[in-house]
Amino acid sequence: MLLNFTSVQTDALNSAKIDQHLSSLTSLNTNELLSSLMGVAISLAMKVLIAIIIFSIGAWLIKKTKRLTEKMMHKKDVEQSLRGFIISFISISLNILLILTIIGILGINTTSFAALLAAGGVAVGMALSGTLQNFAGGVMILLFKPFKVGDFVEAQGYMGTIQEIRITNTFMTTPDNKMIIVPNGPLSNGIINNFSRTGVRRVDWRIELSYGDDLQKAKELILNMLNEDSRVLKEPAEPFAALDKMGESAIVIVARAWVKTEDFWSLYFKINEDIYTKYPENGFRFVFPQLDVNIKKS
Repeated sequence: MLLNFTSVQTDALNSAKIDQHLSSLTSLNTNELLSSLMGVAISLAMKVLIAIIIFSIGAWLIKKTKRLTEKMMHKKDVEQSLRGFIISFISISLNILLILTIIGILGINTTSFAALLAAGGVAVGMALSGTLQNFAGGVMILLFKPFKVGDFVEAQGYMGTIQEIRITNTFMTTPDNKMIIVPNGPLSNGIINNFSRTGVRRVDWRIELSYGDDLQKAKELILNMLNEDSRVLKEPAEPFAALDKMGESAIVIVARAWVKTEDFWSLYFKINEDIYTKYPENGFRFVFPQLDVNIKKS
């Protein structure tokens, strides 16, 4: 109610000012009226001229800023998708600021425009809160690069190869060729296990053998398998084998070797097969769960 009353008062005051201005104009003679109109025209022309000059300088500065920003991001090797978005965002923001400045120079009240932009920004932000979170996550991923296209990662409960990084989502394919689309918001805030970052991985095997088997011979056998395979690397460490623990019914030998990331699974499966075939051939016995049942006759 108070707002309506205030609005009515404002309209009344504006109307009174207009009537007063018109009455003052009608009281002038022809020469005074022409002189007054000429002054208004000159003032308006000056404002338009200044607005044109400011617009030209502002447009040149915006163009220069876009070029410098793009050159800087190119030197920093920023992803193309993020680069395009940042350039567009800078261009739109600076152009809006320039238009508001020109409107202010022409004498038009910009308060209503600013309030409208603010209200629109709040409404859009509330409606797109989830999308904005994913966008912010995409910006963080593209800037800090915890992974890149082609990396094999484990994140958000999924494991796969990164195929594409977009501004709001990341696409990965699992080892069984399923496409997983992960939102960038949770992805950027969660734990990411990047298997491809260092280029090499360690492969581990655990072999359970019976008590009484020759420990030294068992270690030499697995080391020979690893050293004979060309995929096994000598750096950052030589292949290794040792007694890991003595269990309730078996001794456990652990073996480790370093390979390139792309050779991890092929070597792992190949050595598993060799262990299964060559250990029994050399007199070793694998331990398996068993249960002895004794029946007493009364």
